[in-house]
This record gives sequence, structure tokens and C-alpha cells, in this order.
Amino acid sequence: MLCRAALRSLLSAGKCRKAPGIRASHAEQTDWIDAKRSEKPELRPLYMDVQSTSPLDPRVLDRMLPYLVNYYGNPHSRTHAYGWESEKAMETAREQVASLIGADPKEIIFTSGATESNNIALKGVARFYKSRKKHIITTQTEHKCVLDSCRSLEAEGFQISYLPVQKNGLLDLKVLEEAIRPDTSLVSVMAVNNEIGVTQPIADIGHICSSRKVFFHTDAAQAVGKIPMNVNQMKIDLMSISGHKIYGPKGVGAIYVRRRPRVRLEPLISGGGQERGLRSGTVPTPLTVGFGAACEVAEQELEYDHKRISYLSQRLIRNIMNNIPEVVLNGDPEQRYAGCVNLSFAYVEGESLLMALKDVALSSGSACTSASLEPSYVLRAIGADEDLAHSSIRLVVIFLGLLQFVCTIILGFIAMYSTTNREIYLHRCPVKSFRLPNHTYFYRWVQTQAFVAAFLAVFLSRSKK
Repeated sequence: MLCRAALRSLLSAGKCRKAPGIRASHAEQTDWIDAKRSEKPELRPLYMDVQSTSPLDPRVLDRMLPYLVNYYGNPHSRTHAYGWESEKAMETAREQVASLIGADPKEIIFTSGATESNNIALKGVARFYKSRKKHIITTQTEHKCVLDSCRSLEAEGFQISYLPVQKNGLLDLKVLEEAIRPDTSLVSVMAVNNEIGVTQPIADIGHICSSRKVFFHTDAAQAVGKIPMNVNQMKIDLMSISGHKIYGPKGVGAIYVRRRPRVRLEPLISGGGQERGLRSGTVPTPLTVGFGAACEVAEQELEYDHKRISYLSQRLIRNIMNNIPEVVLNGDPEQRYAGCVNLSFAYVEGESLLMALKDVALSSGSACTSASLEPSYVLRAIGADEDLAHSSIRLVVIFLGLLQFVCTIILGFIAMYSTTNREIYLHRCPVKSFRLPNHTYFYRWVQTQAFVAAFLAVFLSRSKK
């Protein structure tokens, strides 16, 4: 029924031509086949903006589909099997998320994403402890939702310290220690910066906060599933996580809230008291199932993907900086997540460069502030002058675990032509089910090469035996 409704809407919009039925004449069938053959394949830009959102992993979609069609019960309904099935799936997803960050499943609260999680962490802690503590510490390079939440709390009478970062984007731990006061309730520092990819010393910050009896929150939307994160080893009290940053569905995320020692929060949403009373509202089972599956896949492939992305990132940076003069790598060159590369091209307007590179999907910074024409506040915070801040673009190196040589060759083309060529989006799936989203002649050529290489590898390995 759903498929028929979708087909009717497409036909009414004139976006597709109805295929001839079984009883159609030979002439009608021939006309339809000829029309399909004459259609030009759609050429889509190379996608290199995974820091803003990632494509859905096919394995995640496979896990979600049954809960979109067959298992549609409310997970909070306790009186029938439909609710029990959904609740079991939801709790399994909770365990998968907890396993990725070394937490207890009871400490995971599902939300709509990292933005809501950040709001819950900052406003929830601040308002609960406001009678005794009214001071919060954060940095100038945090995500927009953290900074805006802090400004909202300032209007309520809280005192916020916005700590500066060094020129490499890292927080000076001595400055942090000096900023902590007896009435400080929370320190919030982003794990991996969403614009320049710098990795903050989260474990050191966590130990400082723990020793000073201050709660520590980290926005780990860009870190979880990409670099190892363990809430107990790093002394993290609250952590924000997003599903669509790790090849999961959009519209779902989580907040980790430590139970021992217990972190108390004032909920932002009132209602039925779901999620331990901290986030009322029906939990979307299909989204949480997909989120859990994405976390499971990320945990399995974390080490391998990290090594491969590091290699590809180094090759990309080296080739671009060796062939193009006056290119600046923003952020610390060592303490960073390799998949996020932020480069400034001297004498070139960043927005103009993005418009010129029509074949590449890039951004000049956070998608949450892309409507603003002002230079990136993150780059200004690390000391970049206004002209250089205007000339930056963000490249995201992705590797989905399949056919390394193809990905390496494509990234070589990108570096050679200053990111003006096409990259292929490769699904993380076995070679036997290898498929590409766009069937252009170039994609088909690479697909053929992939199969030939896979066949030769199997043939040669057997012949040696």
C-alpha cells in the first residue's frame, strides 16, 4: 500500500514514466525501453561533507526496515506483544550504544540528536544545582548549540566563562584549572571540533574536573565511533552523541548521564516520564534500532577505519600542500581527528571556491552556521585573520571499508586537481553485494575494475595453493 501511494505521487508529479503492464502491446513496451535508454544518468557531486552528516549504512537500513513495517508497536506499551517487541529492540539498541563508549545501558538516554543532548546537559545541570552553584565553564570553539545554551543561561543569571584556545585549537589545561571556582557546577568541552577536527585532551580534562568535584560534559558527536571513547577511563559525567554522524539515521541521538556518582538533571520536556523521567516522549523504535546498529558497526570497524582514514588523510594533505602554494592547515597537525581536514587557501574566497567546485560537495564550516556570511568563529578563536578565515574550506576524508585501492586512487585524483574530481561513495558491505548509488559510465567502469581485481585476487590466491 505504501509503495502504491508513493508511486501514485511520483506519477502525479510527472517525475517518472509508468512502466507498461503485462498486457501492454509490443510497441508500448519498445517505446518505454527506448525512453529509458535515452535518459541521461544523473551526475551527482562528490560528497565530502561527512562532518555535517553521513550516508546511511546499508546494514543499518536492513536492521531498521522490520521496525518501519512489521514491528510498529509503542515501546512503552506493556500490555501486548507489539509493545514488548519494540521495547526489546529499544533496549538492545541502548546496550549497543553503551558498549561503544564503555557505559552501563541504564546510563543512556535517547534524544533527538546531539543538539538536544547538549541542551539537556547544560541547562539540566545548571538549573538543578542553581541554588548552590551558578558558574559554568566552556570554550570559545564549542558547537553553536552549546554557546547559545550558555547565552540563554546567562540571561537567567548564571555566570559563564568562555575560555580561549591556543593557536593550534587546543585548550590550555592550566587556564582551565585557574578558571574553576567553588561555585562551578559544570565544565563543557567538545571532544573533536566539528570544523577543524582538533581533538581536545578529554582524559586530562576529566581527571581535573573529577579532582575538583565538578561535573564534566563533552560534546562527542564528532568523536564517538571515530576515535576510542571510554566514559569511565576519561572521567566523563555527561556525553552527547548523534546518530547521523556515524552512518546512522537522522533524528536520533543520546546523552550519557553518569549514575555513580549520580548526576542530577532538571528535564527540559515534561510528559509521560519516559527515559528515566529525563526525556519524556515516545522513543522512535526504528531510529533507535538504526542508531544501535550504527554503533555496533562502528565498534567493530573502529580500529581498521581509523588506520585507513589516517593514511588517506595524510596523502590528501601532502598532495594538496605540495602542489598548491600558500595553503594553511588549520588546527593542530598531530592531535586531531584525521577524517576532518580544514584548509585555508590564501587569496581565494572560500565561498567562491565552493561555488566553483560544483562537482564536489564541501562546506566552509559548520552546517549549523552555513547561512551566515561571517567568517568562522572557530578560526577567529585560533587567531586566524579575517581574510584567511574567509578562505577556508573543510574536506572530510571518508572510507567505508571496501576496495581500498579504488578509494586511494580517487583521493589521489582529488588532491591532484585540488578537489575538483569525483569520489565514489563506497558502501561498507561485502564484495559480493558491491553496488554503487549512481550508475554513470564512470561508476560502472570503477565497478568493473573492482570486480576484476577481486576475481584476480581470489584466482591468484588459489593458484598459489
